[in-house]
Amino acid sequence: MVRSIFFSTGLFVLLWGVSFLLIDKVVLNMEQSSASQSGFRGLFSGVGIRQKREFDPPEWAAFSLMSVGTVTMLYSVALPKKQG
Repeated sequence: MVRSIFFSTGLFVLLWGVSFLLIDKVVLNMEQSSASQSGFRGLFSGVGIRQKREFDPPEWAAFSLMSVGTVTMLYSVALPKKQG
């Protein structure tokens, strides 16, 4: 059980590293509703404010995540098998 948890965690981190290697920037569009404007019985109160968040991963993050994920996967393979 522990072996599979370490292997899946290492694979997850490795895939995040590969995705950071392929992308330059991530832009998240978020909408926040404003509670200050109240329409007719709350009918038109869903007016939202658009907000953009940008995430620009540093150059070293991709290689760091890939190496940590690979080492974790290799560690899971090297764990001793359960006796019994």
